[in-house]
Parts: sequence; C-alpha cells; structure tokens
Amino acid sequence: MKFEEIYTGRLILRKLTQECFDYIHSEMTQAEQLEILGLKSNEELLKEKEKYKNGLSSHNKKFLYYQLIDKKTKEIIGWCGFHTWYTDHNRAEIGYELFDDNYKGQGIMSEVIALTVNYGFRNMDLERIEAFVGPNNTPSIKLLKRMNFKKEGLLKYHYFHNNRMEDSIVFALLKSEYK
Repeated sequence: MKFEEIYTGRLILRKLTQECFDYIHSEMTQAEQLEILGLKSNEELLKEKEKYKNGLSSHNKKFLYYQLIDKKTKEIIGWCGFHTWYTDHNRAEIGYELFDDNYKGQGIMSEVIALTVNYGFRNMDLERIEAFVGPNNTPSIKLLKRMNFKKEGLLKYHYFHNNRMEDSIVFALLKSEYK
C-alpha cells in the first residue's frame, strides 16, 4: 500500500485512514507495524492493536489524521487531523500533538493545522471544524485563535483526564468564515 504524503519545507505529513490501519494490522509484520506507527515497544503496539480491535470508525463517525514526520531525521514527531469526523453532519473535531517539547514554539503546528483545515474544507466537504481545549492550555488557545477559530463556549466536565473530569472550551471554524 502506498501511503499518501504531503510535503512541506520541514515535514512529511503521512495520511492515515481506516483503510490504512486495516492494511497495517492485516498485512504488515510486527516490526513493520512498529516502524510505520512510530512506536518504541511491543507494549505500545499492543495498546494500538487494542484501539484498532475496538473500532476506530463507525457507520457515521470516521477519522483522518496525519503523522508529522521530520524530513531530516525521518522521526515521527506528532500528529494532526480529525479524530472525530461526523460524516452525516459535515463536521469534524480537529486534534493535534507534538511528542517532543524540542519541536514546540517553532510554528510547526500552525503550518500543519493550516494544511489540515484546508484539506477538511476542500476535500472532505466539511462545513464546520471544532476544537475542544482545556481552559489552562494557553498555547493551544493562542494557536486556535491565530488560525481564526472562534470561541463558542465552555463544556463543563467534558473530558476525563489525569484521573479527574475537566472542562473544555469549544472553538469552531466555519467553512463560510474560512479564508
């Protein structure tokens, strides 16, 4: 299987979909799975296999995300994409993460989110892209505002994280407002 890739000045964005994971888990060896998924141990691979076994997509909810690969080192440094894509409603929730703090503060996520949002509106026919952010996650809040997402409200006790319920600030960007 040939994985679709997008190239930027610093990164390779490898697109992963349900079909990609089906191929990875049915056709690749364990060593190949560790490499393509950027995992460091068999324990991490077991966790990924469990997520896959439990179903990454459903009849009306899918995902599409990009692995962020440093062009120089070929290391997977993070991800960005739509982890909750409601196909029946033309909306999706964007998510993103850099695994290594050394890559933060370099504008990488601004670059990647711009490409991801553009892809969502132009290729996935999205009308709305949502983001849910913890109230104390100042860097992410600033990033979303820079990307023209608008704050819409607060969801109380929205996520279970760090062994407790946490609130989320809701941000959204509409296709009609996208520039």
